[in-house]
Amino acid sequence: MLQFLTKLDYLLRETLLGLRRGGWMNWAAISTVTVLLFLFGVSLQASWQLEGLLNQFGSQLEVSVYLDTGVQADTLKPIVAAIPGVAEIQPISKEAAWAALVKDLGVSDINGTTKQLDGNPLVDQLKVKARSSQDVPVVAKKLAQVEGVDEVQYVDEAVQRVGQLNRGLSWVSLAVTTLLTLTAIAVITTTIRLIVMARKREIEVMQLVGATTIWIYLPFVLQGVTFGLTGAALSWGLISSIQHFLNNLLAQQPEFVQFLANGVQISPVRTILLPLILLGFGSAVGVMGSLFAVRRIAVK
Repeated sequence: MLQFLTKLDYLLRETLLGLRRGGWMNWAAISTVTVLLFLFGVSLQASWQLEGLLNQFGSQLEVSVYLDTGVQADTLKPIVAAIPGVAEIQPISKEAAWAALVKDLGVSDINGTTKQLDGNPLVDQLKVKARSSQDVPVVAKKLAQVEGVDEVQYVDEAVQRVGQLNRGLSWVSLAVTTLLTLTAIAVITTTIRLIVMARKREIEVMQLVGATTIWIYLPFVLQGVTFGLTGAALSWGLISSIQHFLNNLLAQQPEFVQFLANGVQISPVRTILLPLILLGFGSAVGVMGSLFAVRRIAVK
C-alpha cells in the first residue's frame, strides 16, 4: 500500500510539474478542447431535443381513417390494433361524428337537419395514434390497405421538416466535430511535445537509471487527460448555463411555445448521460494527443 501511494504521489507531482511548465500552451489546449466539446455537446443535445420534438408531434398528430359506408368502426378496431406501430385507437361512430358536427355548426334541431339531408351523411371513422413520428407514414400506408377503409388522412409536413432538420444537423455536427477533434489532438500533441522537450535532460537521466518508458511518459499522458477533463467540465458548465437561461425565457412565452418547449426537454437519463459523454470524449482526445506526442519523441 505504501509503495502504491509513493508511486501515485510521484505521478501527481510529475503531472503538476509538466502542467506548470506548459504555461499558456495549457490554456490553448484546454480552450480548444472546450470549444470542441461545447459544440459537440450542443449538437448532441439538439439532436436529442429534435428527436423529442418529433415524438411530441407524433403523439399529437393523428391518422384519421374514414370507413366505407355501412362499415362500423368497432368492427375494424381489432384489425387496426394488430398493425405494427399503432399505439392507440379511438373509434368514432357516424352518429357521434354527426352530433359533434351539428353542434359545431350551431344547429339546435339535429333531427330536423338529419331529415333535410335524407339521413346522416357521415361514415364511421377511427382516430389512430402511432408509437412514434417515424411510424406515422408507415401506419397510414398500411391502414389504407385494410378492407373497409375508404380514405386515410394525416398531416406529415411538420414531421418531415423536423426530421430533415435533424438529419442535416447530424451531418453538419459530424463534419465540425471531426475537424475540431483533429485540431484539438494537434494542439495537445504540440503542447505535450514542448513539455517533453523542456524536460529532455531529466528524461535521459531517468532512462540511464533504468526507468521504463511507460513510467517516464505516463505523467505526460495524465496531462493530456487533464486537458480533456478540464475542457469537458468547462463545456458542460457553458451548456448548463445556456440551457437554464433558455428554460427561464421559454417559461414566459405563450402556450404554443411552451408546448414546443416541453417537446424539446431531454429525459433525466440523458441529462446525466451528456456530461459523462463529454468527460469520456474529452479524456479520449487528451489521451490520443498525448500518446501522439510521446510516441514521436520516444521512438527517436
